[in-house]
Amino acid sequence: MQEKQTLQQHQRETYKLVEKLISTEFKDPLELLKRLVKEIVDHTGFDITGGRVWEFIPEDMAYELRMQYGSVEKIPENYRIFIADQPFLLDLVKERTITTIETDKLLKEKGIKLYSVTGVGQIIKTKNGKFYKYLLGFNAPEIKPTFAETLTIISSVATVALKNIIDTIERKKIREDLYQAAQIQKNLFPDHYLEFYDYEVYGVCIPDAEVGGDYFDYLQIEEKENEEERLGIVVGDAASKGLSAAIQALFVSGAFRMGWSYSTRMSDLFSRLNKLIYKTFQYERFVTLFYCELTLSSNRLVLYVNAGHCAPIHYRVDSDSIRKLEPTGGLLGILSNQKFRVENIRMHVGDILVLYTDGITESMDENHNLYGEDRLIEILKKSKDLGAKEIAFSIIEDVNKFSAKSDFNDDKTIIVVKRREKY
Repeated sequence: MQEKQTLQQHQRETYKLVEKLISTEFKDPLELLKRLVKEIVDHTGFDITGGRVWEFIPEDMAYELRMQYGSVEKIPENYRIFIADQPFLLDLVKERTITTIETDKLLKEKGIKLYSVTGVGQIIKTKNGKFYKYLLGFNAPEIKPTFAETLTIISSVATVALKNIIDTIERKKIREDLYQAAQIQKNLFPDHYLEFYDYEVYGVCIPDAEVGGDYFDYLQIEEKENEEERLGIVVGDAASKGLSAAIQALFVSGAFRMGWSYSTRMSDLFSRLNKLIYKTFQYERFVTLFYCELTLSSNRLVLYVNAGHCAPIHYRVDSDSIRKLEPTGGLLGILSNQKFRVENIRMHVGDILVLYTDGITESMDENHNLYGEDRLIEILKKSKDLGAKEIAFSIIEDVNKFSAKSDFNDDKTIIVVKRREKY
């Protein structure tokens, strides 16, 4: 009974020692393992005289020396022990800790006859078997009965610590990649404000995370002989979230801009883009997209195509009336062959056109009530005498106040087009 209590106490002490050590922040796994071996060898309670750290090299089916410490005869740096010469290593994943007789010629010459080794870290699969990423080998004048239990505890706790380090490194790398992606995406957005003769346009996109699936763009053709000048405005929303949505949005925006530059008819442009998305994205492939063209015709005709996107709101100020620009075709990427028709509206002086993504109208308050189109229209009417920028800010501010206590968020994009009296 006393012997069992002593063993349990020894195990707890071992666990506490290793746990305290691994609570320190380390930059990489090897740094942790080297420190761990040093602490164990220097600790008087373990009766360990020396230790080594080995790292698995899968392509050569060998373990390479990474560190040696303590009262041990030094072996050459980067020395390797091959699996073929150490068959007991084939069983290490199953046993975790093994005490064995040394068979390596050089190690035997260094006076190592009996030693214990434990596996640490991730398990790597090869055609010849499974192997730990790292080995910790320890030497002692006497291999006590508690030695295997001690090494198993060390291995278990150190493996968890290594996983945390690797996860931290990967998360940091992901954050860095997301930051770079966000900068790329940010640079692709046009300037917020644009004047086009008697129109003023203001657009803003607020991603929910570092990157998002919303995007918008202004496309202005260079003035050519015998060609009417026009301004294209496009807003889109990719189906997925985060980085995958950003990649999809980037692809669509590039494809749309390229197709638009060839002055293809709007309906044909959408049909070709639909087929491209259908073939390119197998999962979560669909995209909603709205595109309109402001023209310099005498009646200020606005042509548009709506591929399953939130219906933009056209506010006619002189009659205080609202028209929603409903879809003229399906979502892009759902079916390979879809037809898209072109519709039009006329922008009178003072008229306002609001393009947006569902992150605006589907924002929720703390009770899961939707912001909705009615509230959007109400704010639009209240701010009808303001400029495009001020109208956009009024809407965004109201949406943010409405959803301030909600735990649900989405990308938010809004573009306001207003026709002024003169230019």
